[in-house]
Amino acid sequence: MNTPTTAAITAVAGWVPEDRLTNFDLEKMVDTNDEWIRTRTGIEERRILKGEGLATSDMVAPAVLELCKKRGITPLDIDCLIVATVTPDMVFPSTANIVCDKIGATNAWGFDLAAACSGFLFALTTGATYIESGRYKKVVVVGADKMSAIIDYTDRNTCILFGDGAACVLLEPNNEGYGVKDSILRTDGSGRPFLHMKAGGSWKPASMETVANREHFAYQEGQSVFKFAVKGMADVSAELMERNNLKAEDVAWLVPHQANLRIIDATANRMGLPKEKVMINISKYGNTTAATIPLCLWEWENQLKKGDNVVLAAFGGGFTWGATWIKWAYDGK
Repeated sequence: MNTPTTAAITAVAGWVPEDRLTNFDLEKMVDTNDEWIRTRTGIEERRILKGEGLATSDMVAPAVLELCKKRGITPLDIDCLIVATVTPDMVFPSTANIVCDKIGATNAWGFDLAAACSGFLFALTTGATYIESGRYKKVVVVGADKMSAIIDYTDRNTCILFGDGAACVLLEPNNEGYGVKDSILRTDGSGRPFLHMKAGGSWKPASMETVANREHFAYQEGQSVFKFAVKGMADVSAELMERNNLKAEDVAWLVPHQANLRIIDATANRMGLPKEKVMINISKYGNTTAATIPLCLWEWENQLKKGDNVVLAAFGGGFTWGATWIKWAYDGK
């Protein structure tokens, strides 16, 4: 009996800027302090992409090149590149298009996917279906955001949260039962008043007025988002485990979106998982939006073992959320 083709992650890579923005730096910019930020979010510092003319693609390109090197392939071997981002270089062409040009992936097609902090999960499920269809053999899925480009550094509610970064995975066909096993993905557009960027789209195009009113920055109503996120991420992770008869002891790792330490703890508790089974790097990078989950996989890669059950969970603006179960396909070491 043939095992159906699944999409296995066969390599992971990431890239973060060198410049650090610490809580102490922020103390000099807005009315906040290190202790307040750490106790409420778990963040100590974040990476910021500085330099004239640098954009999201400048973080994605080195990450994808590193991915190719690790797997022993060239950019010419890539069939498709999906970039999950809400901070594209331009409205069009897509960041995926620009990255393919920068790295010489001339045989690939690609596109951007916007689902805020759930972007990587949505893109991973999309990429997996391309592999499962049998049409493509090497699909690169990226999560990347230059959040510093859309953050108002006079707004203490949002500027403490976000950082910049990029990370990616390579998906390839697998017939041994490893790879992306199941996903539950959800959206609810009625959540848009609580987390959005007001201007810059077709509803409210850029004008002197929108710029003067500071409407090109991310806006968040923290308390409302927190309540929805705790429930959404915890519920969907529990639902995924239940649907696949996974018990807490069966799960090797939870890889949660790094938005807030309290949301991460609530999700782990709901799944019955101890802290040792949860990947957390929010203290170093803050919330890098679509990049948080693959950055965790990149950092913990050498601890991942073939056959590990890994649950990814996210919650994002507007609202988007979901959970994905992966059976890890290789020994990280």
